[in-house]
Amino acid sequence: MDLLPNPAPLASKLRNTLVRYHSIGDGEWRVAKKTKDATVWRKPSEEFSGYLYKAQGVVEDVTNRIVDHIRPGPYRLDWDSLMTSMDIMETFEENCCVMRYTTAGQLWNIIAPREFVDFSYTTSYEDGLLTCGISLDYGEVRPNFVRGFNHPCGWFCVPLKDSPGHSLLTGYIQTELRGMLPQSAVDTAMSSTLANFYSDLKKALKT
Repeated sequence: MDLLPNPAPLASKLRNTLVRYHSIGDGEWRVAKKTKDATVWRKPSEEFSGYLYKAQGVVEDVTNRIVDHIRPGPYRLDWDSLMTSMDIMETFEENCCVMRYTTAGQLWNIIAPREFVDFSYTTSYEDGLLTCGISLDYGEVRPNFVRGFNHPCGWFCVPLKDSPGHSLLTGYIQTELRGMLPQSAVDTAMSSTLANFYSDLKKALKT
């Protein structure tokens, strides 16, 4: 088990990694799923043997309120159907923390419940915000859970220039679920989960 990292260099490295993902050309992505709320693309990850997913959709609300619903805090558990518990383990500054959370089983429990411990960082980006995270090998793994690992991931949320009450939300997710899983099941689950994330978030923001 690792000690907690120094937050400042980790936050800086994480932000730079996400900005680099955000500049990857359209030609490198392949569409994985398309719904009325979002489009999900994927490309092979540079971090592990799975995929880096990109999800994008327009959300009707202001940037700060959207990001408050996504980042660690009281809102997330209320609406994210995949997340079953969340605890803030350490807080470094207002925009920087370590959280432990658990996820529900998926695909008729082919994918069993997972536990993650993530370093989370929220910062400004252009006219909007970036909230990003990476898993840490920290804290005891609880029984009945497989410990998953999030490679650098995050959400860019920027206001639409011609429609200030709407924001463009773009996510980059690369989750190593670990455990004995068929890769095809993981890929199916990831695309659907990301598309559902947008529809669930939109419903939560309207309430």
